[in-house]
Amino acid sequence: MARPHTRPSMRHLAHRDVVRHSSRRVGGEFRCLAWLARNPLFLLVPSILILAGVYVGLVPTTVVVLSLALGVTLWGRLHPRTFDRWAAPTLRAAWRRWTSYRGRRWAAVLVDCGLARENHHTGRVDAPRVIRVRSATRSIDTLHVRITRGQDLTLWTGRTEALADALGAHRIAVTRHRPGVLAVVVERRMPFALPIPAPAIPTDSETVDLTALDVGDDEYGHPFTLALPGRHVLVAGATGSGKGSLIWAPLRAMGPTIRDGLVRLHVIDLKGGAETRRGAPLFHRHATTPADAIALLTAVRDEMKARQAHMAEHGLRRLAVSTDMPLHLVLIDELAMLTAYGERGDVRDALRLLAEILTQGRACLTSVMGYVQEPSKDVVDVRELFPTRICLGVTASSHVDMVLGDGARERGALADAIPGDLDHAGIGYVIDQRSRLPIRFRAALVTDDEIDELVAACAPPAGQVLHAIATRGEGS
Repeated sequence: MARPHTRPSMRHLAHRDVVRHSSRRVGGEFRCLAWLARNPLFLLVPSILILAGVYVGLVPTTVVVLSLALGVTLWGRLHPRTFDRWAAPTLRAAWRRWTSYRGRRWAAVLVDCGLARENHHTGRVDAPRVIRVRSATRSIDTLHVRITRGQDLTLWTGRTEALADALGAHRIAVTRHRPGVLAVVVERRMPFALPIPAPAIPTDSETVDLTALDVGDDEYGHPFTLALPGRHVLVAGATGSGKGSLIWAPLRAMGPTIRDGLVRLHVIDLKGGAETRRGAPLFHRHATTPADAIALLTAVRDEMKARQAHMAEHGLRRLAVSTDMPLHLVLIDELAMLTAYGERGDVRDALRLLAEILTQGRACLTSVMGYVQEPSKDVVDVRELFPTRICLGVTASSHVDMVLGDGARERGALADAIPGDLDHAGIGYVIDQRSRLPIRFRAALVTDDEIDELVAACAPPAGQVLHAIATRGEGS
């Protein structure tokens, strides 16, 4: 008797449809070819040397190679400036790629930090691969890392401190470069061993670029610049962090424009003028009491409104800096004294005026630079209205994200770890607008003698000074 036909169970079908992955690796010859395709110089350079030895001769080839090596060595010793600019980054990147960021050593570091895993089918370690290395300076490496499937930016940002310790680095920052590729900045050591000298005072206004005022150096050895027209700048830092450097260095960099009436300074210093009194001859208005500060902000707001009316009348969307329409720059030292710690009525009026200027001053050539120790929302209610925010050394880790935005500390902005002594004054972080990575910089140190030099060279003519004094008298 024939057995009745039974329908296979779902479990049986599922078991039959399972495809087991092979545990065998790709053939070694093909892995070797793939590796050579990614590293063509490894085969190309020896091939060229062998061909040169065969067709030119072993002795001439050896002489040429030794001469090139000697020439590079002499170049680096005789003219370090050009060598460090043109040759050193390439040579350093190649050396570090081979010694630190590839092979078993790199894979072992990632395994120890929880950034690589063992493939259960093949038994080998799947480690993210470095596809590009840049080494702009001796202290900074930038890696492009192709992550493995299942990893994301969050995983890497949570492992930055462990990875830094494993690599013997001072700091690591991570951001997304493109899908599947992360940009990893490895800071091997503190980049600023010595203070940055004060910027030279330009000879005339034509050489001043208000959109790129050189106020120090960044960690890559490039000038650290500030743009003022159409921008507002907030600087946060604890006592002794170097906020004064970011007051006086921009003024030195723009000096002739103050003298020629292209920039008018409106300065509020509610510490009795202790920080700014030395430069008073440069200022168009100078307020050292809450009442004077409210009068100053009111005058700036009224001038901004007048410019708005002029723009509407002439159909203009933006003004250009000129002696008829100078840049009004409002500098506020210890912003918290104006926005939180003063009399309730003064605080309310100051916040209203500041909000008007910060939201409407961009096209009217009216910019604000504020300096504060405690950057919380309760202290600086208008914090989000400053497009450019700078964080010097602070006392709490939470202050970093308050100033630079959520996740800035996880991406490497360790401003709370900057020592508070004079040797580290002026060091801070700013967010790069293109990569969104924190960039470390050091602002130039400006001494009292260099402030006096600025006043002597760039104080406005007597007529403008008298006008400023009269205006301040009316405001007070």
